[in-house]
Amino acid sequence: MLSAQGLTVARGGRLLIEALDLAVPRGGALLVRGPNGAGKSSLLRVLAGLLPPVAGAVTREGTLAWMGEATALDSERRLGAALRFWATLDRAAGAALRVSAALAAVGLDELDDVPVRLLSTGQRRRAALARVVAAGADLWLLDEPASGLDAAAVARLEALIDGHRGGGGAVVVTTHQPLALPDAATVTL
Repeated sequence: MLSAQGLTVARGGRLLIEALDLAVPRGGALLVRGPNGAGKSSLLRVLAGLLPPVAGAVTREGTLAWMGEATALDSERRLGAALRFWATLDRAAGAALRVSAALAAVGLDELDDVPVRLLSTGQRRRAALARVVAAGADLWLLDEPASGLDAAAVARLEALIDGHRGGGGAVVVTTHQPLALPDAATVTL
């Protein structure tokens, strides 16, 4: 579903990753670890096609959903409306139903009508995850998805990733925090 050969990544003129090979099959997961500034987020951006590699090639199959550091939701819109906006742009069939299911999956269904600006940090992270879930994409690229989450929300995140993989999806996750991803390949930068 995702592969890279000889991937070299630089950011701001600084070489971060050199000649990296990786492969994530359907149902697979890749866990990317490393200290701050090691290039985890830059690697994810290259894998998503948001940043060009210095060298090497990335091949992706299927559709892609991205969860970066920013929530990417209009803070003035109500949560459900903000998510439906993205689901419509993602061309997810049945956008309204997908959003309702995604909100329930991340435990935010009661907050559908609350403006995004009023959500707590953890609620915003779960809202960003709901955006990924509602997209219905094959490949999830998640940058620090557990940041700001309590233990119950981390368990929910792990279950969502497990369910996505069980349905034939794949995931690449950067994290500083412990995250249960059974059988995941690991890249340490």
